[in-house]
Amino acid sequence: MNPLFRNDKPGEFPASWYADTATPPPARPPLKGAQTADVAILGAGFTGLTAALELARKGLSVVVVEAHRAGFGASGRNGGQVGSGYNIDQATLERELGDTAAHALWDLSMDAKAMVRDFCTEHAPDARFMPGVAHGACRGGELSEIKENAEHLARNYGFETEFYEGDAFRSIVQSPVYEGGAIDRDAGHVHPLRYCLALAREAEKAGVTIFENSPVNDARQGRLTTNEGHVDAPNIVLCGNGYLPALNAQYASRVCPINSFIGATEPLPDASAILSQDIAVADDRFVVNYFRLSEDGRLLFGGRENYGIGFPKDITTRLRQRMLHLFPQISGVEFSHVWGGTLGITMRRVPLVTELKTGLWAAGGFSGHGVALTAIAGRCLAEAIAQDRTRFDTLAQLPTPPFPGGALSRAPLLTLAMTWYSLRDKLGL
Repeated sequence: MNPLFRNDKPGEFPASWYADTATPPPARPPLKGAQTADVAILGAGFTGLTAALELARKGLSVVVVEAHRAGFGASGRNGGQVGSGYNIDQATLERELGDTAAHALWDLSMDAKAMVRDFCTEHAPDARFMPGVAHGACRGGELSEIKENAEHLARNYGFETEFYEGDAFRSIVQSPVYEGGAIDRDAGHVHPLRYCLALAREAEKAGVTIFENSPVNDARQGRLTTNEGHVDAPNIVLCGNGYLPALNAQYASRVCPINSFIGATEPLPDASAILSQDIAVADDRFVVNYFRLSEDGRLLFGGRENYGIGFPKDITTRLRQRMLHLFPQISGVEFSHVWGGTLGITMRRVPLVTELKTGLWAAGGFSGHGVALTAIAGRCLAEAIAQDRTRFDTLAQLPTPPFPGGALSRAPLLTLAMTWYSLRDKLGL
């Protein structure tokens, strides 16, 4: 079943804290009839809108076609963490791709963070880019790996993080579960929906046309087609991530949709009793816990997944159990909002950025690391379409093999693997 319509009402943002604290514009008209452009983009999320804005600034005509609303998908629902690097650490990338490629990829990830930070400073101050992301090690976890990675980045990339053990870390992230971690002050966190809405606004100012409530039912070289119209363009860009229907077999064999869930608590009596600094946190569990404080003193907590298309009937219970395992001191605090969203994940948990066929481009599978990497993916797509493939080809080196058995087998195999890793998390292995 299509993830575009399984869990949400057509054309409506989910009932999230983000949607309640953002101000979307009135709905844009749907695509009707024939349109032409230099570039047609499927998906008005971070990647598609960044690519559209960059292309328009280069003087190309751009049409974006969105099934619901700009920012409807994972771009408007996620944890808001603007992280460094990739889900594969730099030492592993060096071994697999060589030092030159690994350093070039690292530089792109640094540019990605700067893009988000600079855009929010200039165009979306209400998105409140705030510096600081911690990577925490649970007891029985991988604190030594976090330390080794921090030392590797300092030694080989000149990139400094702050490493803490024991009570020093727990004085910042006030959970008895953590035995230490590292804080990256160059990373940060944002209100993702406000950021995405600002991208759409700036893209339109630059001349981009955005059609909403227009699900694409066919995407091929030269044309995007909906039930009521089509766009002809020499360059077609697929930016649907986990919400992209099975429109392209190559893409579908490499990117699998999974669901993640977030809760926002009622405002906490003392938010500093959870986080003594305004930073975001993700931990070393394979089924990761990720959280931060909102501007009005709530805990925004994400930390459970499922691997079918449909959301579970009860999101709250397991999500709350995970939260209280980390923070038993807020056992009396309830969630005011709970929501889910669909993201795309690849076998190696790094983005797929590729030209599927001549003039048919795609980026997706950001695997929970997309707030920053979508920005650089969008810019690199725009550069490649404008005839400079240098940085695009660097991103395209990230290892994204197809799932065994392709699109038909990806979901059951991923479910099996993630169930195993979830059990390892529970056992502390």
